[in-house]
Amino acid sequence: MALRHAVLAALLDEELSGYQLAKAFDMGVANFWHALPQQLYAELAKLEHEGLITGREVVQETRPNKRLFKVTGAGLDELERFTAAATKPSFIRDDLLVKVQAADHVNTEVLVARLTERITFAQAKIDLFDALLRTMRGDLAEEDFLHRGDRVGPYLTCLRGLSFERANRDWYERTVRVLRERAVPSPGRPADEGL
Repeated sequence: MALRHAVLAALLDEELSGYQLAKAFDMGVANFWHALPQQLYAELAKLEHEGLITGREVVQETRPNKRLFKVTGAGLDELERFTAAATKPSFIRDDLLVKVQAADHVNTEVLVARLTERITFAQAKIDLFDALLRTMRGDLAEEDFLHRGDRVGPYLTCLRGLSFERANRDWYERTVRVLRERAVPSPGRPADEGL
């Protein structure tokens, strides 16, 4: 997937400025696609040049003028082509897993500290996704929203982000428990070197 498709998908609901798009990425899209604000601004310029989005200037009296962008018919066609194309399976590429792979040969307490940082990060993301999902569904129960809510796509991607972060948190917590239990010597068994 290219950044262009994530930007097009983020612009489906409403016109957004570059700043608002960056916020949208931070709040929802970031659970499946990361981009820096400068990458987003560059992508907006490319998409507008290619006719996949259109921008309009909004004059503001007390602030600098801003440009709002929305998807064009050609942009919708591009998303349709993208959706129809085969997708590659995702894979994990995480430097923390390399560190855990080496757990038997490194200082376990340092590794536990890195894992504990990730637990905190994952929990913060879980809390964010929970709040986003509640905001999206309003007064509806989740199953009601899934069956008759306005737009289910963003909700489903946030559900995936929530599930991903919960699984991460659970794995980090279990890994910390295992490493700490292994660091405590059993009666009659000396502690392993380096633990």
